[in-house]
Amino acid sequence: MYSMTVSHHFLMAHTLAGAVFGPAQRLHGATLVVEAEFRRAKLDENGVICDFTAALELVKEVVAPFDCRNLDELPEFRGQNTTSEFLAGEIHHRLARRIREGALGPGSETSIAALKVTLRESPVAWAAYDAPIA
Repeated sequence: MYSMTVSHHFLMAHTLAGAVFGPAQRLHGATLVVEAEFRRAKLDENGVICDFTAALELVKEVVAPFDCRNLDELPEFRGQNTTSEFLAGEIHHRLARRIREGALGPGSETSIAALKVTLRESPVAWAAYDAPIA
């Protein structure tokens, strides 16, 4: 399986409900680095998985609604602990939907086989969601 990865970042704030989160139960912010690894079994006719620029623009588009926002205020996240694990899965699902719609160019909707989304909270802590596109 071939893979290529693009990286972007976004700033967000949130609270996390539950004693397990300690001080993170209070409103706090973070700059999260999102890495999206696109995978396919065979390279296309140009010898690539997909266009790097198109992949990066897609990641930017998908995370834009979260950037510089308090995630607690977004209707789709009300009552949800927006942990890094949860957000990695949410970003994966949104990217996968756009890929299936052809956002990475002709043929990519069926040739991109899998996607891994990693959210880095710091140089020593990160979470990921890894699954097929279909």
